Amino acid sequence: MEFLSDEQAAGFGRFVGEPLRADLDRFFYLDDADRELIAVRRGEHNCLGFAVQLGTVRFLGTFLADPLDVPWGVVEYLAAQLGFVDSSVVKKYAQRLPTVHEHAREIRAVYGYRDLAGRAAGELSAFVYSRAWTHGERPTVLFEHAAAWCRRERVLLPGVTTLVRVVQSAREAAQGRLFEVVAAGAEVVDDPRGHEWLLQAVAGAEAAASAAL
Repeated sequence: MEFLSDEQAAGFGRFVGEPLRADLDRFFYLDDADRELIAVRRGEHNCLGFAVQLGTVRFLGTFLADPLDVPWGVVEYLAAQLGFVDSSVVKKYAQRLPTVHEHAREIRAVYGYRDLAGRAAGELSAFVYSRAWTHGERPTVLFEHAAAWCRRERVLLPGVTTLVRVVQSAREAAQGRLFEVVAAGAEVVDDPRGHEWLLQAVAGAEAAASAAL
């Protein structure tokens, strides 16, 4: 956690202020398939609550313990799309937690969200390693790329400490690989072909890392 500020750690997987209009249009817009899935809910509060959870997981990459812990602009944006005049009806949604949890499970199943485990964990580690090797980015930047990868690949965000460990481990592996290449090159530096060999070794390692992106 040492490379994240308290503010970054506290804001992980949460809304920080109102989303920009571009973000609302990208993550909270309801297409025809979304509307069909929402329409089978009973009551406007369940329809709107389902839509809020769907938009939230798209935007944040995770479900919230309190599904209504969202900026009010998000609720109004979704209510307008659904034709609901009174967006405050959503306040009834969190009164039945079994319904909230059932909706989250359905969204996971229908839209293909998965936990960071098994194959997904390996894919994320490879992605972070590749960026660490080819870009040499700071841990905070790698952390942001890792979170963005999870959202893009529909992998639910893990806890902040788990993602920090993934970034640290992959970055250390990339640095270790770099040290190995440099050390090997130093051993042949007296050889006229040593510098050429070192450049080829680094280029080969970069190509292998890029192929994993």
